[in-house]
Amino acid sequence: MNKKFLYTGLALMMSLGTMAQDKTAIKFSDPVNKDRAYAHLSILASDEYEGRETGKKGAWMAAEYIKKQFQSFGLTGPVKGSTDPYFQKVGLSSYNVVNSTLVLNGKEKQVYKDFQIANNSVSLAGLDLAINEVVFVGYGLSRDGYNDLEGVNIEGKAVMVFSSGEPNAFKATDGKKVSPRAAMLARQKMINNLLAGKPKAIIFIDLNFNNIPEQTKIASANSRLMLQNAATAENLKKQPAFVSLTISKETANEILSTGNTSVDAVINKINQTGKPASQTFNVNIIAKAQKKKVEVRAENVLGFLEGSDPKLKNEILVLTGHYDHIGLVNDPNAKDKVNNGADDDGSGTTGVLLMAEAFSKAKKAGKGPKRSILFMTVCGEEKGLLGSEWYSEHPVFPVENTIVNLNTDMIGRIGEEYLGKPDSANYVYSVGSYKLSTQLGDLSEKVNNTYTKLKLDYKYDDPKDPNQIYYRSDHYNFAKLGIPVIFYYDGMLEQDYHQPGDEVSKINFPLLAKRAQLIFYTAWEIANGEKRPFVDKKDDGGKRN
Repeated sequence: MNKKFLYTGLALMMSLGTMAQDKTAIKFSDPVNKDRAYAHLSILASDEYEGRETGKKGAWMAAEYIKKQFQSFGLTGPVKGSTDPYFQKVGLSSYNVVNSTLVLNGKEKQVYKDFQIANNSVSLAGLDLAINEVVFVGYGLSRDGYNDLEGVNIEGKAVMVFSSGEPNAFKATDGKKVSPRAAMLARQKMINNLLAGKPKAIIFIDLNFNNIPEQTKIASANSRLMLQNAATAENLKKQPAFVSLTISKETANEILSTGNTSVDAVINKINQTGKPASQTFNVNIIAKAQKKKVEVRAENVLGFLEGSDPKLKNEILVLTGHYDHIGLVNDPNAKDKVNNGADDDGSGTTGVLLMAEAFSKAKKAGKGPKRSILFMTVCGEEKGLLGSEWYSEHPVFPVENTIVNLNTDMIGRIGEEYLGKPDSANYVYSVGSYKLSTQLGDLSEKVNNTYTKLKLDYKYDDPKDPNQIYYRSDHYNFAKLGIPVIFYYDGMLEQDYHQPGDEVSKINFPLLAKRAQLIFYTAWEIANGEKRPFVDKKDDGGKRN
């Protein structure tokens, strides 16, 4: 029989109305409540856990806490060949710049005080750069009749430029502060402008260099965390894309003084004349550095509940949330130094724990799900979805047996669009439910209409969504494998996002619990349904509101 015809018939039989409530599901949903949520989150997002940054003490503490909860519920650790079956070790490394030196006209400069060499400037073989000519090109601008590079040849030479800013003539006069994103885009445009001239190296003058805490500079000398896989090995072979150094104003003045000028003098000249002050300086610069690989401890935490039906227990439903956050604030003068990550994603991790307890109690009472459930809290989401990517490359259970991923990432607060609205405490963004499986999306609607009656907002399913939320959490590493997903999200993009203000005190615990109940009931229906959700799309669909 034609599968497409068969599925169409099934889909037509599924209305988006309600289904009969399952009294057993309701009975065992009791642990998914606001008080249990507070008990977990007040620990996970406490200052003691130091923001749970992957590879740091706080994340290891969180992993231990989650493991002990899984053990107390009676879940088993499914990771074979591990020293701890609840921990899937994630192969992570950092490639750090070490032994940086800079010698300017025979005088050795001090790293982090006078200069810093960018991490991506150093290959695995190291950096050994010799310069005898530096071309200063102001702000690296080319616009509105002003061009710092006009008539200047920088090919094969070191080009020196202010790391940010622009002449007074181009500065905004409305008093508005430039957004971090706009500043980043402007800087990238400037870099691309310079690279088109094929320089040997770029030297950035950072006028704020001496005000940046040394620990921040040291941290930036470390690479982002990378998975130990073929993709990382290939990317490292491509480094450096270009060589760059950042220097202080004082170091820049030493270079400019060889041409009888200074940083302040060239800035004033550009501002007063409205013309570039590009100039070539004959200086001898030797820059060297090495790159050191440092393995980083990190683990996904897995708890397994085996299904009760011999015919279906090999099919696995995966419930995820990332337990990591971004750690401590680098600024030693900050009053609040902990990025607690209560909503992002202490709330989602808490939701996974609540559901794990509920399903475990059902099993102990002889009412366990027919299919198996893997409860997994992952590391490294904030570093680039690394923990879930590692699992997708090293699955504990076969991909073909993994039927759905329900991912919970930020369900504890009210996002900007719903603040002050009458329905502000009764919604959740449902992301991706219709991307791969119409049947899964319809099931989600049915479950919600039957049990929780939240507004399911599909805004972020729009392929034109500028935030591209669908690609920014761990479900995506399952979707890439063709596994249907739903990502539950509160839409908090501005309030305290990645800031110390993401505190437990700001969590709406009744709303967190209600959203977790929706996920629990959806998981219950999937785990006990007659058939697994049918894949009928290619990651390009979207449910309209």
